[in-house]
Amino acid sequence: MLYKYIFFAVIATITNILVQAISFHFYQGIFYLQVAMLFGTGAGLVLKYILDKKFVFSHTSDSLQNEGKTFSLYTLMGVFTTFIFWGVEAAFHFLLDYDWAKYVGAVVGLGIGYVIKFHLDKRFVFSVESRQ
Repeated sequence: MLYKYIFFAVIATITNILVQAISFHFYQGIFYLQVAMLFGTGAGLVLKYILDKKFVFSHTSDSLQNEGKTFSLYTLMGVFTTFIFWGVEAAFHFLLDYDWAKYVGAVVGLGIGYVIKFHLDKRFVFSVESRQ
């Protein structure tokens, strides 16, 4: 289970970074870093949820309402870890004077966040108790 989670975390991280790079290419206006981080996070969140739900935790929902509850819990667990990721990425971007530093910070921040999120998801989102 953990190996699948790590593999999908790598896929979601690559997706996040690619979406950010595309955003940087098309938008360099005010708050460009925050805009790119927001788009990348959204893309990574949806992709990772689908992969985790189906292939890591083998979770099924019996109704649209339960699916919404599961996705909401998954997103809520990601709020804390997203702040870690964004903080590390922003720190690398502003403290290191290299264009690529933000991407290194994103990978480091996402790595830390995904380790924490795995345990939160396993315990609170996709546990047997959360299905009731």
